[in-house]
Amino acid sequence: MVLFLLRLSRRPFSPRFQNPRRFFTDNGGNDVTSDSGSVRPECFLGDVHPLEDEYDEQRFQFTSRRQFFTQIRSQADHIFQILQDDAPGVDFKSLLEASTSNIQFSARLVHEVLFRILKSVNGGNKPRCARLAYKFFTWSSERKTYNHTSSTYNLTIKIFSECAELKAMWRLVDEMIGNGLPLTPRAFTLLICTCGQAGMRRNLVIRYLKSKDFNFRPYKNSFNAILHSLVILNQYQLIEWVYKKMVEDNHHPDILTYNIILCAKFRLNKLNEFHQLLDQMNENGVTPDLHTYNILLHVLGKGDKPLAALNLLNYMANTDCPPQVIHFTTLIDGLSRAGNLDACKYFFDAMVEKGCVPDVVCYTVLITGYVVADELQKARDMFDEMIKKGQLPNVFTYNSMIRGLCLEGEFDEAYSLFSEMEAKGCTPNFSVYNTLVGRLRSAGMVSLAQKIINQMAENGQYVHLLARFRGYRRL
Repeated sequence: MVLFLLRLSRRPFSPRFQNPRRFFTDNGGNDVTSDSGSVRPECFLGDVHPLEDEYDEQRFQFTSRRQFFTQIRSQADHIFQILQDDAPGVDFKSLLEASTSNIQFSARLVHEVLFRILKSVNGGNKPRCARLAYKFFTWSSERKTYNHTSSTYNLTIKIFSECAELKAMWRLVDEMIGNGLPLTPRAFTLLICTCGQAGMRRNLVIRYLKSKDFNFRPYKNSFNAILHSLVILNQYQLIEWVYKKMVEDNHHPDILTYNIILCAKFRLNKLNEFHQLLDQMNENGVTPDLHTYNILLHVLGKGDKPLAALNLLNYMANTDCPPQVIHFTTLIDGLSRAGNLDACKYFFDAMVEKGCVPDVVCYTVLITGYVVADELQKARDMFDEMIKKGQLPNVFTYNSMIRGLCLEGEFDEAYSLFSEMEAKGCTPNFSVYNTLVGRLRSAGMVSLAQKIINQMAENGQYVHLLARFRGYRRL
């Protein structure tokens, strides 16, 4: 039985290849994969991101330096404002016609307007947002020089899904197919989220597998496209069912398939089947990739098996897939969750010695581990080190540090760090606000907590979540 193969299809079996159970058993032969902890999708997804909107905001900002894209953003803001003024008795179509007569419609512009509607959805305005999306989608489809694309259909489907307008969503799917546009993995992901029962989800999978309109590219086949979407949504039992259908239909799994199924088996705590998959990979000549190794290192880290992980890293060094920062980060994350901070620091130092430069994610994982272990000074030291090394803290780094400082009663320093992150352009997420406000209130510092809540509201951030702060009041 062999796991780690170097182009098995091109070279004969060599006894130097290791039995995978060597890395997954202790000296007494006991299984060490009993903890079905969290495996992050990044471990096996590679460079394909079907959950991304075709024109996501970050990439749009990147290209907005050019005047053309700046103009589109301005036009989208103008149209969105007109839609916001829609009310009974208001002829919004006439307003749009009059104000957009000189605007050339494109999928990018329509997508930007729909994206603004989506971002405005909250618990109190769902019917209104669904209505605005429908009106704008219908009105824009009537433009003589414009036709909707899969991208604009998908985004409108997402708005209907967020607003719980399921009948309208499914009608839009049928319309998209009727107009000759292909079903995409993105649309599948949106639709599967609305299927509350297992039977409905299976029926949707079958519909996609049988559909001639399913554009599964860039995946190898429709099964991989569906499996990829399901693993993002943590639908592990459904993954097993789809994989069974895949085998029954004589489709051969590739490395992406195996990585996803390995993850599902581990999360479902089906460890014997996890090992059987490793054997099957060997028998079918499928070479592990960096994401396969990442999954294995996660398993060993969560199982608190640093020696087995070290053996695996040493093995990887002699393959076509030497250890990278992502592998050390995943291992450190698993070990920190197991409470073995000494091993975390050992592998962090080993990573640096091997010439791998830790990134902000790696630093944040270790800082979080120290905070959880109530070792604030070590977290401080690591935070200072990352800044000296030129790594800028992200919102998750700040959140961990703020939480650690609050736990130690260092509220002034915590608030100072909160102010620092804002000054440096790192916008706090709701978790940061929730952490700081909750800890300040617990310490009796109600006025400062209220100040932070009001600051969040004044900045227009997470207004729809204000109700989560008990006793919130505007000053």
